[in-house]
Amino acid sequence: MFCSKCGANVAEGVAFCSNCGQATGGVSAGAAAAPAYGAAPTYPAPAGAQRMEYAGFWLRFVAIIIDIVALALVTFPIRLVVFAMFGIHHAFRPGFGERPDALLGAMIPALLFVTGVNFIIHLLYFSLFESSAWQATLGKKALGLAVTDMHGRRISFGHALGRNLAKIISGLILFIGYMMAGFTEKKQALHDIIAGTLVIKQMS
Repeated sequence: MFCSKCGANVAEGVAFCSNCGQATGGVSAGAAAAPAYGAAPTYPAPAGAQRMEYAGFWLRFVAIIIDIVALALVTFPIRLVVFAMFGIHHAFRPGFGERPDALLGAMIPALLFVTGVNFIIHLLYFSLFESSAWQATLGKKALGLAVTDMHGRRISFGHALGRNLAKIISGLILFIGYMMAGFTEKKQALHDIIAGTLVIKQMS
């Protein structure tokens, strides 16, 4: 079969001439029209695919403030109980109140214990919530945010745990690791880049 426009040889059943783009009539009516000659073809998005919108620094900052307040409500009673026990334990020691250095030295174990418990609670809170069906902590959920892998999928508890441990690095460098969410291409903080995660706006 030959093209009626340019005369090029065209195989049977081919809808358009590969040389000039002229329709050959090789497909039935109702078939999709070919793009204009020289135009780049377009393809439909895969079924279920969604465009991801990344959450910037300030949205994430507000979310973390909400989380800190929520966690404070949990950890404050723990601190209160620990220091109350510390006071009761040392109140009856002879001459204890007369030596400020002894008081300060005795407080160090209590402070270390409270700090350790606080760290574990924070780590479990963020890791469990971000790997849950919510994919978000209370703060992120309130603002419509979610933590995902680089393909927008839910992350595992181990993945979330690694991400939150990487926050130590983000904080140690004067919190610059957190600020990176304001200017990186995909709004990733340093711990997101290390863990291969994203914080996105959930599509309604």
